[in-house]
Amino acid sequence: MFTAFLIKYAEIGVKGKNRYIFEDALVQQIKYAVKRCDGEFKVYRTEGRIYVEALSEFDFDEVVDNLKTVFGISGICPVVYVEDEGFEKLGEDVLKYIGEVYPEKDKTFKVCARRARKNYPLTSMEINSEMGGIILDNCPKMRVDVHKPDIMLHIEIREKIYIYSNIIPGPGGMPVGTGGKAMLLLSGGIDSPVAGYMIAKRGVKIDAVYFHAPPYTSERAKQKVVDLARLVSRYTGPIYLHVINFTDIQLYIYEKCPHDELTIIMRRYMMRIAEKIAQDTGCLGLITGESIGQVASQTMQSLAATNEVCTMPVYRPLIGFDKMEIVELSEKINTYETSILPYEDCCTIFVAKHPVTKPNLNIIKKHEENLEEKIAELVETALKNDELIIVR
Repeated sequence: MFTAFLIKYAEIGVKGKNRYIFEDALVQQIKYAVKRCDGEFKVYRTEGRIYVEALSEFDFDEVVDNLKTVFGISGICPVVYVEDEGFEKLGEDVLKYIGEVYPEKDKTFKVCARRARKNYPLTSMEINSEMGGIILDNCPKMRVDVHKPDIMLHIEIREKIYIYSNIIPGPGGMPVGTGGKAMLLLSGGIDSPVAGYMIAKRGVKIDAVYFHAPPYTSERAKQKVVDLARLVSRYTGPIYLHVINFTDIQLYIYEKCPHDELTIIMRRYMMRIAEKIAQDTGCLGLITGESIGQVASQTMQSLAATNEVCTMPVYRPLIGFDKMEIVELSEKINTYETSILPYEDCCTIFVAKHPVTKPNLNIIKKHEENLEEKIAELVETALKNDELIIVR
C-alpha cells in the first residue's frame, strides 16, 4: 500500500543558515542505505522535508531496517501520496487508508493537516474539522481524542497530498561525515565497536586500527575484528581498517619493562601508533571504548598515563557507562554475539597477574627509557607494514 517514506529529523532542524549542508548529507546517506535494498527509489528534499519515493516494488521491512541505520533520522513515516483531485476525493482516499491500515476502525483519532501549498481552498483548521466529520460519519466506532489519540492522522498538502499516521523511530544523531573524522582503536571486545557507533552517531566518519600479535593471536582473531568492523560499517559507512603487527613491540616491552606495567606501557605505544596513523589520514581525534574502573588499565590514573602520549583529543563515549549498559548497546547494534567469540586479542595474551592500577607517570617514563635502544625502529617497522582493509 505504501508508496513512499517521509523522513523526519530532529537536531538538524535547529541549524541555522547551514542547515542545507546537513540535509544534503542526510539525503546522501539515505541514498547509500536504500541502495542495499531491492527496488528503485528516488530520494529528495523539499521545504524542510525529505522523501524516499518507491519507483518499483519493494520489501517494506527491508527498507525500514536499512533506514534505521542512517544517523540523522529521528522518524520514518510510511506515506501514501495521492493526487489533488478535490476534497471529496481526498476524503475517499483517507477512508481507504484507514480501512487498510486500521481495519477494525474502532480507535480514537485526531486529524493534523499541514497546508504547505497556500492556494489550497481550505485552511489547515478547516481540513481538520471537515475530515474529522467524514471519518466520524463513515466509521461509527471511531471517536475523536485531541489529547492522546490512538491515531494521529497527518495530511500534508503539497504538490501532491501525503497521508500518514505511523512514525517508526530512527537512530537520531547527525549524518555521518558532518562531524569530521576520527580513528577508532578497535579490538575484538564488546566495548570498542559500541564506542565507534556512538561517535559516528554524532556525524563523525570512522577509521579504525587493530593491533594484531601473531602467532600469539590467530588469523581468526583478526577476522573477528574485521567482522565487527563490518557490522559497525552498516551504520558508519565504509571503514578503513589498519591492521598493525604489534608482536615485536610487545615482546620487547615484555623483555625490558616491569611486568606489572606491561598493560599501561603497551597501551601507550598503541596510542602513539594510532595517533600517527590518524595524523597521516586526516583524523581529528582518537576513539577508545574505555570506561572508568572497568579494568586495571582504565582507572583514572591509568587513563591519565595513557593520555599523556597523545597530542590530539581522545574521545571515550563509554566513560561513565557500566558493563550492562554497554552490553545492551552492543546487542542493539548486533555486535555482541561476535564480540564474545572466544578468540583472544593481543591485549589479553600479555596481561600481568597483578597489573598496576595507580601507575606513577614519572616511573612509567623512567622504565620506558629501557626501550630507547630499538623501540623507534620497531614502531617504524610496524607502521611501514600497516595492512589496510576496506570494510563495507
